[in-house]
Amino acid sequence: MAITTIGVNIVPNTAQTSGPLVVVLAYDGLCTFEFGIAYEVFGLPRPEMGTAWYRFAVCGIEQGPLRAAGGLTVSVDRGLDALDEADLIVVPGWRGIDAPVPDDLISALRAAHERGARLMSLCSGVAVLAASGLLAGRRATTHWRYVSAIAALYPEITLDASVLYMDEGSIMTAAGSAAGIDLCLHVVRGDFGAEAANSVARRLVVPPHREGGQAQFISAPVPQEREGVRLGPLIEWMRARLDEEQPISLLAAKAGMSQRTFQRRFETTTGSSVGEWLLKERLRHARELLERRGDASLDDIAIACGFGTPATMRHHFRKRLGTSPGAYRRSFSGGTG
Repeated sequence: MAITTIGVNIVPNTAQTSGPLVVVLAYDGLCTFEFGIAYEVFGLPRPEMGTAWYRFAVCGIEQGPLRAAGGLTVSVDRGLDALDEADLIVVPGWRGIDAPVPDDLISALRAAHERGARLMSLCSGVAVLAASGLLAGRRATTHWRYVSAIAALYPEITLDASVLYMDEGSIMTAAGSAAGIDLCLHVVRGDFGAEAANSVARRLVVPPHREGGQAQFISAPVPQEREGVRLGPLIEWMRARLDEEQPISLLAAKAGMSQRTFQRRFETTTGSSVGEWLLKERLRHARELLERRGDASLDDIAIACGFGTPATMRHHFRKRLGTSPGAYRRSFSGGTG
């Protein structure tokens, strides 16, 4: 079989942008899917984001050319020196959960972390962070298949296989490969706000947030509706009136259907019952207001989102997100709650 060579000697955004420098590791045995996720989110030129968007570079941890999954070879211009400048270092899935991690890479990661760089692993990339010792005493996650192996090798790490990703501040870990998208969008959201994360998600054609065990950081999903002629406009009408009561009888009448038919078609279209969909949308809207409207009271936000009272809103935040509206606001807007 012919081998395709891809020259990865890219720093596509450093000349045009001035934002945080994201450096992704490349190595022999590179996991191309996770590498592609990091490039797609942080490295793809996005002029609509302005000049403060991320800069991007690739760091080869060993001499190339490097073999990559899918019969590719990768050539990288920069070595471990790239980590000296990185603001965020991304470790794609590692070449083997028990494969040794080079000592010079461990030293470079520790030095970068010491000077304030953030570190992120995707899927089995957690093995690299674990080997560095930087996860000791911290919570982390990885693909459920690797949890037992990592736990046996590094018992000092608190592993949770039930979450999509874990944010420990300066060190972040994602579960399976696709969860890397969730974590990358989470980082964008923290760095540039919800609108930027939503914009990137739309380009990726993925929901900007997915529910998960780490609910205070992983928000409710935006349904991917395949909207019919009648339900599409109705769903937008519902979104615009989250502060109002929306009984099934009213919605069915507006859709021109019987209540039973409407409920069945709505669930087929959105993946949720009407009540569940409304709750998720109200929680989404509440989170947006908490992030953007630091001057708004919890009473006003509860009314604007259709919860009626702060107590009701607080109940749903606790039940669905594992946090309170005030704590959420402090985490994502810097407000006082």
